[in-house]
Parts: sequence; C-alpha cells; structure tokens
Amino acid sequence: MTFFLVVLLVALLFEYSNGFHDAANAIATVVSTKVLTPRQAIVLAAVCNLAGAFFGTQVAKTVGKGLIDTNTVTMTTVLAALLAAIAWNLLTWWLGLPSSSSHALVGGLCGAALATAHGQWSVLKWSITEANGAVDGIWPKVVLPMVTSPLLGFVLGMVLMLLLYVTFRRATPHLVNTTFGKLQLLSAAGMGFSHGSNDAQKTMGVITLALFTATQTHAFDHLPAWLGFLRTPAFAEIPDWVIIACALTMAAGTAAGGWRIIRTMGHKMVRLQPVNGFAAETTAGLVIIGASHFGIPLSTTHNISAAIMGVGATKRLSAVKWGVVERIVWAWVLTLPVTGLLGYLLVGLAHLLRGG
Repeated sequence: MTFFLVVLLVALLFEYSNGFHDAANAIATVVSTKVLTPRQAIVLAAVCNLAGAFFGTQVAKTVGKGLIDTNTVTMTTVLAALLAAIAWNLLTWWLGLPSSSSHALVGGLCGAALATAHGQWSVLKWSITEANGAVDGIWPKVVLPMVTSPLLGFVLGMVLMLLLYVTFRRATPHLVNTTFGKLQLLSAAGMGFSHGSNDAQKTMGVITLALFTATQTHAFDHLPAWLGFLRTPAFAEIPDWVIIACALTMAAGTAAGGWRIIRTMGHKMVRLQPVNGFAAETTAGLVIIGASHFGIPLSTTHNISAAIMGVGATKRLSAVKWGVVERIVWAWVLTLPVTGLLGYLLVGLAHLLRGG
C-alpha cells in the first residue's frame, strides 16, 4: 500500500509538470499577440484544461492497457516510467524546448516494461485488433500519429490561414486585429480544453494501471471497497477520484506557467498577429479533440508547434526561424528513445539494488 501511495504521488507530480510544461500549448500564441496578459492567459488555460480533463476516458484506457502487457507490470515499472518522463520534462523545460510530455510518458512506460520483462519484446503491444474491431498498440496509437498529426497540423494551419487571407484581403489591419483579438479568446479556450481532454487522461491511465497492479498483488484487500481502490474488471471504468485528482493537478500545474517554453513558441519561431494565433490554435485544437475521441495519446506540443509553423509559412518561408524549429524537431525525435532508455535503466537499477 505504501509503494502505491508513492507511485500515486509521483504520478501527480508528473501531471503537475505536464501542466506547467505544456501550459505554453494553450497560451503562447495568445500572449505573444498581446490579446491577453500572461496572468490572464494562464487563468484561462488552467480553467479550460480543468474542464477538458473531464472529457472522456478513451486516451486513459489506451495508455493504461493498450500499449503494454499489463500482466507483467509491477509498481516499479510504473514508478520508473513516471520518473523517466518527469526527468525529460524538466530537462526540456529548462532548455525551453516544447517537447511532448505524452511521448515522454509512453517512452518511459515501454522502456520500463521491457526491462521488467527482462528484454522480452512481446511485452510491447505493437499492433493488435480488439474483439470489437478497434485497433490498439504502439504503432497505430503512438508512432503513426507522431508523424501524421504534426503534418496535418502544419497543412491545415496553412490552409486555414490562406482562407482567412483571401476572406479578409480587403479589410483594414485595424478591423482584422480587433476581430481576431476577440476570436482568439475562443480559440485559446478551445486549445486549453483540447489539451486537458488529451493530456490529463494519460496520467489517469497510468494511475489506473498502478491500481490494477496493486489489486493483482492483493495490496488493497484490507481496505473498504467504498474507497474505490478495487476495480473489476480492470479498466472497465476509470475511478472518479482519479479523474478529479488528475484534472485539479494539471490545472494547478498550468497555473504555475511555463515561461521558457512560452518564449520559444510565442516569439522565437515566428512573429504572430491575432489572426495567426487564431488559425494556429483552431487547427491544433480540432486535431487534438479528434484524437481524444479515438483514444490516441497525441502530442499537443507537436500539433500546436506544427500549426504555428504552417501559419507562419503562409507569410513566407523565411518568416519561420528554421534554426529554432530544428532544435524542436530534435527534441521530438529524441523523446521516445531517451525516455525509453531511462525507464529501462531505472528498472534495471531497482533490480540491482534488490539483488535480482
């Protein structure tokens, strides 16, 4: 029971780091366009992240049982995965790089599970078809969307921005800035909601995985059932207290802000006007909401970053600072292998300390 509480605490720490690390996803553009002050933007993002966290549980189920064999998972597995993800979040936050908290968690979980299974790759679910015809696994739910969703965000951002240029080509700059300054409040709120709908669920899935693991080892046998620790069958329903705890923790993390990443996304990649911010946020929000519906643990960071690039490229290709983009892409590419290796090494270290 004590070990589970430690894992629960670390999971909430990851959720908090996810909140302040990914706060920039929802508020960087609205701050850079000066539609809201940083303090106002953080309040908006925190409230919308909180609301979005209660939107479905499909992503939580994917993370909890759709990527690895749950029967081989131990508390050490879950703890190592969380520590690997937190370490990567803190490193990339310090460097000001908008990397993916989602992929950090998935990478850590896969690496830790592989080490727990002593190198048996079959513990990882690459691609499986469920009885109801749904497709799960690392390839369709993580790797493929990791490539296609930023491309989709880039293209849709560019297309929407071009449509707005054509529609408002005769409007005065003052009218455009005033109109989209107001509309960007809606797009920023939608982006915050979509972020909460996807990212908060990932920690819900990990906590439920820890609950399942602890139940299998009879850690909760002496506790009353009303506490909600016993769930059978596994993953039939995410416990209400897990949803509430993750939602509130992510909102608190968002309220703490993430100024290093905000500067990178809102100022260093491309100079934005309110109409650009509206196009980027609308594009990314729609892609993320769609992914949440299908249980895909998408990277909100990848999508808003790609959308900003697509919007910026409609001005001219040189408007995007491709040197900054290159650093961001390297962070994307390295996230899964680095956190996977960290998760693997942490489980190996735990086994070594236990003498086996």
